Amino acid sequence: MGLNGSELLAPFLGAIQASFSVLLTIFFGVLTGQFGLLSSNAAKEVSRTCVRMFLPALLIYEIGSELDQETGVRYVPILVWSVSYTLLSMAIGSVATRFFKMPAWVTPAITFNNTTSLPLLLIQSLDATGILRSILKNGDSGSEAIDRAKSFFLVNAMISNSLTFALGPRLLRPHDEDTADNKDEDDDDQEDAGDGTNGDIEGGQGQDGGEEQEEFLDEETSLLPQGMIRRANRAERGGFRKGRHYWSRLPPWAQEVLDIMYLFVNAPLLGALVGAIIGLTPPLHRLFFNDSNKGGYFNAWLTTSIKNIGELFASMQIIVVGVKLSQSLRKMKKGEDSGSVPWKSMVFITLVRFFLWPLISIPIVWALATKTSLLDSDPILWFAMMLMPTGPPAMILVPLSDVNGSPEAEKMAIAKLLTISYSITPLICFAVVGSLKASEAAMAK
Repeated sequence: MGLNGSELLAPFLGAIQASFSVLLTIFFGVLTGQFGLLSSNAAKEVSRTCVRMFLPALLIYEIGSELDQETGVRYVPILVWSVSYTLLSMAIGSVATRFFKMPAWVTPAITFNNTTSLPLLLIQSLDATGILRSILKNGDSGSEAIDRAKSFFLVNAMISNSLTFALGPRLLRPHDEDTADNKDEDDDDQEDAGDGTNGDIEGGQGQDGGEEQEEFLDEETSLLPQGMIRRANRAERGGFRKGRHYWSRLPPWAQEVLDIMYLFVNAPLLGALVGAIIGLTPPLHRLFFNDSNKGGYFNAWLTTSIKNIGELFASMQIIVVGVKLSQSLRKMKKGEDSGSVPWKSMVFITLVRFFLWPLISIPIVWALATKTSLLDSDPILWFAMMLMPTGPPAMILVPLSDVNGSPEAEKMAIAKLLTISYSITPLICFAVVGSLKASEAAMAK
């Protein structure tokens, strides 16, 4: 069946709205950096806050509110699909990066697409244009379908973000043969420096008295009493020594297994697990998400506060990209190294993210929906799974590069890549139309 102009227009407009919303938010971030409202160091701290507080809060609220004992099974295919397409993307990116001699950041750009802010904005835009009505089940309201779609994308985001921080740092430096050795040396240096600092904290007051201590007070000085700080430092050092002692007694295979498991311990995954526990435990689900007069005693204050900080994630993460882009533009104006995005890399990323993955995901999900009983009979689920691997690289690559300690030129190159990618995001309209048509065809089976 051919596509006419009207069938492309609605998803194209929806994609434009979603991408323009992201680009405008990036522009606000550029203004924030240009007028000195957020420095480069402050942007790094905001990146870490987004990853370690805002995103876990968002996952706790969205997954906890949508997940319960009756609906939990429908998320299993998403978990399997998310891991599968991410690992396949990583294989494609790794092979292409080495074969075509592209920058190291191309691999994570291919591997990790935007699974949070853009899908949520896109779904809202498509709902506003009414394009999703054709795949609603009988008796299904638009708001219920949108809430389900959001929860599907957020479960996918949970897996994607967990893999991002487990595998991403390694992918950002795949050609560095000395990475492990350098990291060990850096850790040793930090450990020595940390011991010295702690010693200064403990001994400073006794040696120099209160007047010299006042000289070093600044905005980072702890408000806790000195005695409490000294006890905390002693407990921290004692715990570290005991942990290192027990670690050294483990066999090498156990150390390797624990090393791999530790890679996947990150704030987004912990937030998702908390949300899943709350959702799947009826008394907790009732406490957090029921109305106050129906046993939801946490809903009005604790749940609302978690939701409020979770909603900051998407916008603050994009603001940081704008700040990085502002820094890059200033360096470019001065003739300094501002990071470069080779056209070959940009074309390859665009082809994989906007065209190759829809060609793979749409037939696979259609076949699973029509030929097997592995998927729930929910067209919104099919539509969401078809779109999950599609779209521009993840915004979270910027905080990942901050956490990873990547060079400034690389961070600015990633900011440029993201800006270019989101300016061409309307290309996703072809994937949206293909997913809609495939979902409609699956419903007719």
